[in-house]
Amino acid sequence: MNERVVTDYNEISKVLADRSMRQALYDEGGVVMADVLLTLHGAEHHKRRVLEFSILRKDYFAWYEANVFPPALAQVFRTVGTDGHMDLVDFGYRVTMNLTADFAGIDRPEKSAAETERLLRLVKIFSEGATLVHSTRDKEQVRAEVRAGLEELRTTFHAPSVARRKEALARGGDDLPRDILTLLLRDQEKLGLSDDVILREMAFFLQAGSHSTANSMIHALHEVFLRWPDLDARRKLLDDPLFLQRCVHESFRLHPASPVAWRLKEGECPVSGQRVVLDLAAANRQADLFGPTADVFDPDREYPKGIQPWGLTFGFGMHMCLGRDLDGGLVSGPDTNPADHQYGIVTQLVRALMARDVRPDPARPAIQDTTTVRKNFSSYPVLLAPGASS
Repeated sequence: MNERVVTDYNEISKVLADRSMRQALYDEGGVVMADVLLTLHGAEHHKRRVLEFSILRKDYFAWYEANVFPPALAQVFRTVGTDGHMDLVDFGYRVTMNLTADFAGIDRPEKSAAETERLLRLVKIFSEGATLVHSTRDKEQVRAEVRAGLEELRTTFHAPSVARRKEALARGGDDLPRDILTLLLRDQEKLGLSDDVILREMAFFLQAGSHSTANSMIHALHEVFLRWPDLDARRKLLDDPLFLQRCVHESFRLHPASPVAWRLKEGECPVSGQRVVLDLAAANRQADLFGPTADVFDPDREYPKGIQPWGLTFGFGMHMCLGRDLDGGLVSGPDTNPADHQYGIVTQLVRALMARDVRPDPARPAIQDTTTVRKNFSSYPVLLAPGASS
C-alpha cells in the first residue's frame, strides 16, 4: 500500500475534518472494532454519534465527576494500596474500568473481587485487540483471545445487562438507565444493529475508556515526578488544582493515547489505496506552534490562539473523542472558580493519588510495555501513604 505521512498540525486538522476520509487505524483490530462508533463512516457514523452523544454531554460529565467518580474511586482505594504499595497500571485500570462500565451499561451486580478481576482481564484483552496494528505479539493469537473474550463478556456480563434494560424499556417511564446500552437497545431496530455489533460496542467502550484514561494518568504522574522530584514540592501543587490540571493537559499533548491516526479515502481499497498516516505525536510537538521547547513538559506554556492545550490528542472533526471533556475536563480561564470547576477524571485521579503522597517505588522501577510499540508502561510501582481514601 502507498503511504503518505503528514506531520504538520494544520494539515492534519484538515484531513481529520475531511468527511471523505475514513478511519483506517483499527482495520486490523476488526475482531473487536468492526462497526463500532470509532470505525463507522458517513451517515452510519453520524447517526450513532448523535445517539450516543445525547448522553455524553457536558452536563452529564459534570454530574458524573461530582457524583459517580468519588464513590467509585473510594471503592478501589478500600482494596488497593492500603499497605502503602500500589501499581499505577493496575490501579488505573480498576478505577477507569468501573467508571466506563457505568456509562457504557455493563452491570456488575456482585461487586465482588472475583467479578472485578474477571472484567479487568477481559478489558485488557479487548485493549490489545483494538490496538492490534501496534502489537508485537502473534496477531492471530491475539484475535483468538479476543473472540474468546467477547463470548465470555456476552455470557457473564453483557447478556444479563441487556435483559435488565429490555425489561426497563418494556416497562417505560422516566427512570431508564442513563447509559449507552439502553440507547442502543431502544433504537436497535431503527439503526439496524445486530446483537454482535452491540456487544462489540460495549467491548469498545470498556477498553477505550479504561486503556486511554489509565495510561494518561500514568504519563501525567510520571511527568510530575520528573519535574518535581521532591515530595514537599509536589505537595504544594495540591494548593493549585487549576495549575495541576494544566500539568495534565500538557502531558496529554506530549503523550497522545494514539500517537498516529490513519485515514483512507472513502471507497479506496485497503490494499491498493493510499493510506494517510497522521503523526499526531509529531504535530503536538511542532516548534512553530508550541515554541522551541515543544518537546519539554512545561505546564506554564502559552498556547497559540485556537489551539487546545492538549493539541490533537483527542482528535478533531467528526471522530473527535466523545470522552474528551470527561477525561480532560474544561479548560480554565481567568475567571474560573476552582471550587466548582470541572477538572476531568485524569486530573482528579492525579490529585487523589498526590493527596496520598504518591511517589515512585525506588525498589521496583517502572517497566515499559514490550507487547506494543506505543510508549506505555506495563508496570509502574509506587509508594503512598497507607490507609483508605475518601
